[in-house]
Amino acid sequence: MPDARDVDQQLLAETAAGDQAAAQRLLELHRSRLRSMIALRLDRRLSARVDPSDVLQEALAEAHRKLPEYARAQPIPFYPWLRQIAWEKIVQLHRRHLAAQARAVSREEQYAVPLPDESVLDLGRRLVAGGSSPSQRLLHEELRLLVRAALAQLEAKDREVLVLRFLEQLSVEETAAALQLSVEAVKSRQRRSLERFGEIVGDAFSGDLP
Repeated sequence: MPDARDVDQQLLAETAAGDQAAAQRLLELHRSRLRSMIALRLDRRLSARVDPSDVLQEALAEAHRKLPEYARAQPIPFYPWLRQIAWEKIVQLHRRHLAAQARAVSREEQYAVPLPDESVLDLGRRLVAGGSSPSQRLLHEELRLLVRAALAQLEAKDREVLVLRFLEQLSVEETAAALQLSVEAVKSRQRRSLERFGEIVGDAFSGDLP
């Protein structure tokens, strides 16, 4: 079977040549992944006002409009480009409905959009080992509080590397493109943030671990 990146590149080439069917197929191939990303990142306090499906449709509609230009230039890999469109919509919704002040949000501040509690728990389960680990003995609320406290002690980009790599499950290359970092910088930040996260969790449970 052809590699997914090869399929993307073929469809992008056809899109750049004016093939609308190829553009639609390309977006459909990534619809499920983008839907999952929106579900992971959209604050649950917005659920009464915002339907995640609407966010998805708006992101895909904007991507469709911009896709021919992107296909010709391809400044970054396709999925990080598509994800950025959805991410900016999430940030705008957060500002509009939840932020204390309506003002411009810098790129660094975008990383401060908090993870929903369910996503914090999911990330915690992925980062804290299984078996006899604390994750198996803690109540959900305790694990959520622990993970959120640990994440708060990381630098913004280090925290985002963990979220992108282990929760959204982006590749190292995709994470680098999403954060405008080099691949080596992503690897370095991942090692550093995992070590720091482990220190925080380990210290918190030093008297409880086997």
